Amino acid sequence: MFQKLLKKIASALLNHNIPYMVVGGQAVLLYGEPRLTRDIDITLGIGVDGLNSIRNIVETLRLKSLVANVDDFVKETMVFPVIDEKSGIRVDFIFSFSPYEKQAIERAQCIKFGKIEVKFASLEDVVIHKIIAGRARDIEDVKSIFLKNPDYDSDYIEKWLAEFDRSLSENFKGTFKALVENLK
Repeated sequence: MFQKLLKKIASALLNHNIPYMVVGGQAVLLYGEPRLTRDIDITLGIGVDGLNSIRNIVETLRLKSLVANVDDFVKETMVFPVIDEKSGIRVDFIFSFSPYEKQAIERAQCIKFGKIEVKFASLEDVVIHKIIAGRARDIEDVKSIFLKNPDYDSDYIEKWLAEFDRSLSENFKGTFKALVENLK
């Protein structure tokens, strides 16, 4: 179910020349331990000014909006939540424009599903997203990723977490270092 929908979305985004990467639980499945996830999170390499393109894709793929006033919701949250009613799978299209997101999309890994390539966030970028989200499930995801993949670019992760620490007055880098230390 998920692969079929991912392939359809990836093809549509490619046809519309919209850069993207799959993040969240679907990306964790690629790098970490299998777990139940009922949605697909896709970070787009466009800002909300590209909403009409995503609306066209949603309509073409026969996905249904989960919000009544799409324009206001997307402007407020930067997310366009939809559902594939046939499978019950929710898809969150996440609009972006920051230098970090642009670089993360460029670093995305192409994974082949049959003849279609789907772009997944790199291991490091999944870790960054999960540490920033910071829920218990996210931290467990990071642990499983590190246990399964001991070779990763910690400098890249620390660089971006330090940037987020400065802009958000957080200690994401400290969380990362503590996780790594606890896994030794």
